[in-house]
Amino acid sequence: MSTAAQYPPPLSDRLSVWARARTVGERGAVDALIEEDTLLSRDDVRRLLVVETGAGVFCDWARFEDRYRRELVLNSAEDAFLTYVIATAFPRVVPLWRLEELGDRRLGIILRAFTRLAGSDLIAIGTRTGTDG
Repeated sequence: MSTAAQYPPPLSDRLSVWARARTVGERGAVDALIEEDTLLSRDDVRRLLVVETGAGVFCDWARFEDRYRRELVLNSAEDAFLTYVIATAFPRVVPLWRLEELGDRRLGIILRAFTRLAGSDLIAIGTRTGTDG
């Protein structure tokens, strides 16, 4: 048996392949989860979000959105991040005040997902240099 048959590509690679054929929002949401990494590495999150079949993997956003707050133990930053990830996958009204709960790293990830959702690849999201004024 070949090594490739024994060890499938990483989940992040397989989700990226699936997301390429999806909406720009779903691609952005998958990219955000992969970049953030800690939530997608949790078994409970994967079990609720990711469906693996013989044909590949996909995200079951509807099931996840319906159940994640009841079935996952999340701190406020994780909950806020997942709220924005779902809103990126399927755009809807979300409370912007929760952005302050994310912390710098997750905020950057969500802002990059939002720019992709808006169809922009020109806006850079990262550390600011220089001074305002």
